[in-house]
Amino acid sequence: MTESSPVPSGPGRPKDPAKREAILAAAQTLFLGNGYEGSSMDAIAAEAGVSKLTLYSHFKDKEALFGAAVKATCETRLPRRLFVLEDGREFRSVLLDIAQAFHELVISPESIGLHRLMVAMAAQNPTLSRMFFDAGPQKLLLDLEQLLDQAHRCQLLDVPEPMRAAEHFCSLIKGAAHFRLLIGYAERLDAKDGKRHVEDCVALFMRAYARQTDTVD
Repeated sequence: MTESSPVPSGPGRPKDPAKREAILAAAQTLFLGNGYEGSSMDAIAAEAGVSKLTLYSHFKDKEALFGAAVKATCETRLPRRLFVLEDGREFRSVLLDIAQAFHELVISPESIGLHRLMVAMAAQNPTLSRMFFDAGPQKLLLDLEQLLDQAHRCQLLDVPEPMRAAEHFCSLIKGAAHFRLLIGYAERLDAKDGKRHVEDCVALFMRAYARQTDTVD
């Protein structure tokens, strides 16, 4: 259920970026600790050390704040610079960096907690689920789609359907280990096993989408 601002929004003084960051950090803490319904805008404002008026000047309601918190987390863990194809750099190296960052994100306690929260909320608040997917996973898929399309046009890989390939890539990286972690069946992979998993997935992906005239070691 949306908590709406009790005051009309409108132009005013420039917003303070530091307060916005504090609000996002507080939202992440409370959403994961208390769940979505258990985290009120009053509690988030108190946790962030700002007034409720300041909170609503940055975010119109709790759903908007939730979406912004998810987006901020993904942008911090998967910055845009990872998806830039620089001249002279091997495409495999680009994919390795993305795969490693994505793997570290999905096995992080914050991500696991958020996934569990969204599964619990799915039936009662599908709008929130869509907001979560659009702000996080979908954004990653779109960035990957653009990168893979560029690789296809540059004849680095054979990727005629880059969105499907992006979904394949993410599924490989998450693998069965992520599901085990999500349901509490096993602990997260250590650094050595995680690195091996990422390298195996990237090698498999490169072989699957190699141009027919290319060979992949």
